[in-house]
Amino acid sequence: MSTHLRVNPITCEAHGLCAELLPEMITLDDWGYPIIEGNPVAPELLEHAQRAAAACPTLALLIQRRQPQR
Repeated sequence: MSTHLRVNPITCEAHGLCAELLPEMITLDDWGYPIIEGNPVAPELLEHAQRAAAACPTLALLIQRRQPQR
């Protein structure tokens, strides 16, 4: 099972806090909205990803666990 970050684009208000807390995985576009490449969260970054998701003011950053595709 792998862990991925996802952004709810409807809920996101471009505060940019997620990119400050997790710059290894999140960059911001010209308007301040997060860009996430879609790669799995590395185990050493999981705690930081959870902290970034919990700190999102609009709860737009989500952590999802996915089963490997066959």
